[in-house]
Amino acid sequence: MAKYEPVLLKRISKDNSDHIDSYISDGGYLGLKKAIKDMSPAQVIDLVKASGLRGRGGAGFPTGLKWTFLPKDHPGPIYLCINADESEPCTFNNRVLMEKDPHQVLEGIILTSYAVGASKTFIYVRYEYGDAYRAMERAVKQAYDKGLLGKYIQGSSFCLEAVMHKGAAAYICGEETGLIESLEGKRAWPRIKPPFPAIEGAFRKPTIVNNIETVACVKQIIDLGADWFKSIGVPPDPANPRDAGSYGPKLYCISGHVNRPGLVELPMGISVRELISEYGGGVWKNRKAKGVIPGGNSMGFMTEAELDTKLDFNGPGKVGCLGLGTGAVTVFDDHTSIVDVLYNICRFFAHESCGQCTPCREGTAWMFKIIDRIRKGHGRIEDLNILEEVGNQIGTMPGTTICGLADGAGWPVKNAIRKYRSEFESYIKNGDKKVRTLNLQMSHH
Repeated sequence: MAKYEPVLLKRISKDNSDHIDSYISDGGYLGLKKAIKDMSPAQVIDLVKASGLRGRGGAGFPTGLKWTFLPKDHPGPIYLCINADESEPCTFNNRVLMEKDPHQVLEGIILTSYAVGASKTFIYVRYEYGDAYRAMERAVKQAYDKGLLGKYIQGSSFCLEAVMHKGAAAYICGEETGLIESLEGKRAWPRIKPPFPAIEGAFRKPTIVNNIETVACVKQIIDLGADWFKSIGVPPDPANPRDAGSYGPKLYCISGHVNRPGLVELPMGISVRELISEYGGGVWKNRKAKGVIPGGNSMGFMTEAELDTKLDFNGPGKVGCLGLGTGAVTVFDDHTSIVDVLYNICRFFAHESCGQCTPCREGTAWMFKIIDRIRKGHGRIEDLNILEEVGNQIGTMPGTTICGLADGAGWPVKNAIRKYRSEFESYIKNGDKKVRTLNLQMSHH
């Protein structure tokens, strides 16, 4: 593909990239000043809608459309919650943005608040992200000192209070209503929807919840325009009337068995194979990939034969994955036991289920116990069918849980058994040693 010049990550290697003076010297906050001076909130919303920006947190819902769900002529207050509770394993794009270029994020937050009419924004940062929290906290203070937050910003009638909030160290806090419950000081049990947060969110007021990378894209759209954003990425699939396109740049995390793990910014729609070979330095130790998780644990697996799949909002779904997710690509080589991989995933979800819904609480624990037994050499072939059956019966898709955590727990289990069933059966019959030997022999051909 033609060389792409990063925009979201353009400043991260500069000295003092996290300081407001460095940011302003690079043209920072000019877009905010332009928007407040020359654009109405409705015009900002229209621009973001025209850009085709979709949420970068995993679901991919059109951002501008989400903003329009707020009730019209509400007396207020309206809140903006920034979801920086980045807890999906192997995902670190939000962390890098917050640590290295917090003012880009903050400008996007202020612009979003202006667009939706929010008078207060809560920046909810994952508990374990100490450096990112402190960087954002400093950025907020510097913005207040420069008159970019607080009362009558840039001499306008727009006022905005920004509140930093440290997360509750639980994966479920990344679910938007779980985040709101946690913000209110309660345990992070997701709410039944409707009402959706845009109608009744934080402190029972209309609330928009957006992701860090999403608001950073909003800042770039204000600076560079909707046409620029739409010139990058993948247009809608004519064969799929529900496809809204996959426009703009995307931050892809590369980790696992690669020579060069890290974070890269590329146009939406790069293939997994190209991402690994060109930007991840290829699979380590001259081995082959057995599989790839395309966007966090809950998305499922791609086999080596499926690596030409495009990493956009539609591509992973075409090969049986749950979706693009966070864009965190995790590679495991052909010496890896798929049983070990699934064991780690099941352990994670069993630990992180909040316990509110019985099917998720019991189902995630049950799946973990079964895969743990298989891993210890006491598995039975019929266990594979039980795992699939449990995976099919938990989550919002079968309608048995309030939030999607159980869907994310069940999907990789069903997906792994469907794609690697022969390896599971070999493991159950022969034990771990034979499986690894088989993998070594396969990799030599």
